[in-house]
Amino acid sequence: MDNKKLLGKRIKEIRKSFGYTQEKFSEMVGIETSSLSGIESGRFFPSLHVLDKMSNVLDVPLVEFFNFFSVDLPQNLDEEISSIVKVQNNANKEIIYKLIKAAFSNR
Repeated sequence: MDNKKLLGKRIKEIRKSFGYTQEKFSEMVGIETSSLSGIESGRFFPSLHVLDKMSNVLDVPLVEFFNFFSVDLPQNLDEEISSIVKVQNNANKEIIYKLIKAAFSNR
């Protein structure tokens, strides 16, 4: 299963565990229901901004959305990581930092 599908499946699991419908959750996050459907079905990735909003609305750590176990790693892992880290937006850099810090603080 690819990363988009894994992330979407995990977001859906968390949303449902709170008892929210797609309509209610998308309204709380401030996105269209069709956008949430696309994210949960794995058709596309949410932006870091949207992930951060979801995290805040649900009051769960951002890293919780990535708590899945069968991630397929790309063969060019170093390049992929570098391209993610080269984000120009400072708000996104802060979110990436929080995500990495949270992921490694549990070890």
